[in-house]
Amino acid sequence: MSVRGYFEAFSKCTVLVSLRILLLMPAGLPVHSQGDSQSDNRVMDNITVRQGETVLLRCTQGDVVTHTAWLNRSSILYAGEEKWSVDSRVSLVTLNQEEFTIKIENVDMTDEGQYVCAVQTSSRPRTTVVHILVQVPPKIINLSRDIVVNEGSNVTLMCQANGKPEPSISWRLISPSGDLASDDEYLEIPSISRQRAGTYECTAVNDIDTDVQTIDIIVNYAPTVSEGRDVGVTLGQRGELECEADAVPEADFEWYKDDRRIFNGFDGMEIMNMGSLSKLTFFNVSDGDYGNYTCVAINKLGSSNTSFLLYGPRAVQDGSGGAMGVHSHTCLLLLVFLPFLLRF
Repeated sequence: MSVRGYFEAFSKCTVLVSLRILLLMPAGLPVHSQGDSQSDNRVMDNITVRQGETVLLRCTQGDVVTHTAWLNRSSILYAGEEKWSVDSRVSLVTLNQEEFTIKIENVDMTDEGQYVCAVQTSSRPRTTVVHILVQVPPKIINLSRDIVVNEGSNVTLMCQANGKPEPSISWRLISPSGDLASDDEYLEIPSISRQRAGTYECTAVNDIDTDVQTIDIIVNYAPTVSEGRDVGVTLGQRGELECEADAVPEADFEWYKDDRRIFNGFDGMEIMNMGSLSKLTFFNVSDGDYGNYTCVAINKLGSSNTSFLLYGPRAVQDGSGGAMGVHSHTCLLLLVFLPFLLRF
């Protein structure tokens, strides 16, 4: 009888079948076979294999075996030494009177299912049935992209992963570190503040492995300018006013003397912008340079300003920007009116 004819006859056979246990194990590990079953038909427990591993399928033979085959569901993998499977990952390891072993390399989810070893003896056929369960490490397949939002916006981050067993998902803010966290595919951030900007980490975990990916959130907000410091400078000396603004995106700076805008190189003054800091430099202070200055920081969300006083030598000496002159004038008035006050 041909191999194909045997399997057609085998499918119609009404003779009770006996079973032998097969163990599937990763390549390189010892494989054992249990004793013959008293039953003619037996289904083994599930065997768990990790994706990407190699497994051996071993079937015990015997001196009276006439035909033998490995089947996967309805497909024949090997009939004796003849390979029926077109899958290059499936190959014959051993075929002799003691055992019939094949291997499947780089196991994938498509390999999950039922496997049967069919042995034809001179008296009756024997089969062993086993189910392979393939475990798959988690993989994040759908993740929110890096985003830029305005302060006060509602933000929802999404992280979805597949794997077997099904992975659990968690979120956390890692840079800057914070207490914001979630054990869900979605992370809701209502009315986001600038303090919530940074790098967010999504972690997918199952019994096999862990997958981690990150996204960045940039939060735009209007400038906030630090309070200006008045500066006293002697005539002919170098003077400098510094204006610092906290803003995202970075602010553009404008300088004004009273209501007149100052441009770079105007009357010997230089404006230098370095990120969040702007400097107005006077290389040779003159009388005309003394006065009130305003720094304005601007971005697309708004503006903020602060004022400075550049004052001269008198203010430098008394340290109060002209307060000494007012104090002296007040004392003079007291001296003039003191005799009149003493009469009452």
